[in-house]
Amino acid sequence: MAATPLLELKGITRHFGAIQALRQVDFEVHAGEVVALVGDNGAGKSTLVKTLAGILPVEEGQVFFEGQPVRLTGPQSATALGVATVYQDLALCDNLDVVGNLFLGRELTARGPGGLDETTMEVQATQLLRRLSVSLPSVRTQVAALSGGQRQSIAVARAMMGSPRVVLLDEPTAALGVAQTRQVLDLIRRLREQGLGVVVISHNLVDVFSVANRIVVMRLGRRVATFDTKAAREVDVVAAITGVDTTESNPRLTAEAP
Repeated sequence: MAATPLLELKGITRHFGAIQALRQVDFEVHAGEVVALVGDNGAGKSTLVKTLAGILPVEEGQVFFEGQPVRLTGPQSATALGVATVYQDLALCDNLDVVGNLFLGRELTARGPGGLDETTMEVQATQLLRRLSVSLPSVRTQVAALSGGQRQSIAVARAMMGSPRVVLLDEPTAALGVAQTRQVLDLIRRLREQGLGVVVISHNLVDVFSVANRIVVMRLGRRVATFDTKAAREVDVVAAITGVDTTESNPRLTAEAP
């Protein structure tokens, strides 16, 4: 793993009126790494990810990409930098097929008046899904007919259309069955194998331990602990989420400064 993070935040602070949602938060993800962001509701996870995605402007702190300072002035600037976000609601169009969803807003036009290059779009969609090892009955299947795991995979594939370097996934396995969850976790591993930095927000610690390299714990707007999943115990992550101090009894835990 490279010493310099692919994407890094330093000292990020965010207020919503009198409420301080983030307090001097540092965060980093390297190329070829999956970082899980965990914490109770209200811990600051979503606010941090919206900052990474360019939705919320940086109020205080700095953003770095490959070690160079950058400005995230909106979602477009994050996309141009190489950051893609897949939200929990997926934002797929059920009445369109897979090709239509992948190319929505970026359709390829054919020569001649007002036509779409359906053949090229179908070929490119098939190639992308094959590269991600996403198995579907057909790229012409309507999204409404797909399983939850397949729909999540299509949402991730759509994010990959812009060749991002970092992918942010908000609760990617929520409400999925066992087989569908396995399908999505396998896809996350493939993104890591292809050298992307992947950030996963999840409440499911079983899934987190299955796929993440590191676990970053947020509580009350602060980053309070970081775990290497190879050495961590689930009970210690839960303790960090809830505020129980286990640092002295567990040297494998890296506690953050208050």
